[in-house]
Amino acid sequence: MFLFEGPETADHTILLAHGAGAAMDSAAMTAASAALAASGFRTARFEFAYMAARRADGPRRPPPKAELLMDEYRVAIAALGAGPGLVIGGKSMGGRVASMIADPERDAGRVAGLLCLGYPFHPPGKPESLRTAHLEHLRTPALICQGTRDIFGNRDEVAGYRLSPAIELLWLEDGDHDLRPRKAISGFSVADHMARLAQAARSWAGRL
Repeated sequence: MFLFEGPETADHTILLAHGAGAAMDSAAMTAASAALAASGFRTARFEFAYMAARRADGPRRPPPKAELLMDEYRVAIAALGAGPGLVIGGKSMGGRVASMIADPERDAGRVAGLLCLGYPFHPPGKPESLRTAHLEHLRTPALICQGTRDIFGNRDEVAGYRLSPAIELLWLEDGDHDLRPRKAISGFSVADHMARLAQAARSWAGRL
């Protein structure tokens, strides 16, 4: 059920769910998980049932609405084993689903924090359709790692949102929704951004 990386004795385990259209072993998730594991975290990736079914059936299945995946995420937390060192999150939609269950899971002592990689603040081309209402009052300590040119919410757009003070933002210069920069333009590589992400996550987790 889980794809693990990093030391079993790590102080923090990060449970990561995938985005709407790419599996848990996508290039973006693999790069982020490897960087986090190399910095001392234990990472555990998992897939929602609709994505697992794509592997078995072949045809692409559209993802359910994020609200319908909340229970699946809770099941993954229980299967992994909740604890004071558990951070939940994920890539895009996976991080959004985690953010929707974070507060009650933390209140119950099962989760310590929330890590989102490329949060989908709005659908591409629809900046008026915000997915931020619950983020205004989030109490769980959160780190959102976002590319400055993410079409789901770039730096200029996000600057105008009302977000909880529990949320910290890490902006990765010229990063897209997968946090990938254009090296010829930005001077940064994917490896550079992954290293900065891991360093920021390490510092943030130390304050949980």
